[in-house]
Amino acid sequence: MTVKIFRASVVLELLGLLVSWAVHAANADALWQIVHQQCVPHWQQAQDPAPCAALDMSQGEPQGHAILKDIHGVLQYLLIPTARVSGIESPLLLQADAPDYWAAAWRARQWMDRLHGSALPREAVALTVNSQWGRSQNQLHIHVSCVRPELPARLQQAGIGAHWQPLPGDINGHAYLARAVPGETLDDVQPFRLLADEVAGASGQMGSYTLAVIATRLADGPGFWLLASKADLLAGNFASAEGDVQDHDCQVLPPLAVTQ
Repeated sequence: MTVKIFRASVVLELLGLLVSWAVHAANADALWQIVHQQCVPHWQQAQDPAPCAALDMSQGEPQGHAILKDIHGVLQYLLIPTARVSGIESPLLLQADAPDYWAAAWRARQWMDRLHGSALPREAVALTVNSQWGRSQNQLHIHVSCVRPELPARLQQAGIGAHWQPLPGDINGHAYLARAVPGETLDDVQPFRLLADEVAGASGQMGSYTLAVIATRLADGPGFWLLASKADLLAGNFASAEGDVQDHDCQVLPPLAVTQ
């Protein structure tokens, strides 16, 4: 038994090193450099957020965020803090005065609408944050994009309630927990805290989790589904809800309605 445990720990360490090497080989600070070295200075000098689509530092740079069009996907945007925040594992996200990044990311869907040329159906939008194993960048970024077209109907049938519970089956071969929250917006919902406070052991292992928010209509009105998956490197789950939940080709929309 000791040998098996030792071998498993070695494999996990090697996988972690490989992922870490791959991330840094691809310039894991690219998003931070775009925001910190281009968008913020350009805004300070000329009130122009370019190359970002928008920049909000009304409460100061430590509380601010940028909206950037991702190079991948027809309508995908990223919300990126203007403060240095490594990712979902950052303790800054669980502080009482942490910026409400998820609420801001939900509002950022307006940029998808602009690029699309008309308002997207609310239920077509999903937000995701990948785990530290499933991401390519070491600056927090929330993916704002389309939901995979087959997911909403399946989630409606799953009977998701107001508390975290295992999602029946899996998504893309990966086990998920799910819970529902009511509301038209994500103001004060704070998904990071809901995961850390309500899922046993999650607060000390936040970096291993990926988190997704999908807009829906609940029985009593508009709401959201929250999905969370924990990395299992031996099983090949790097905890990337972006790949499991979102479709950057936006096939959930009528094909002729999507424009570059």
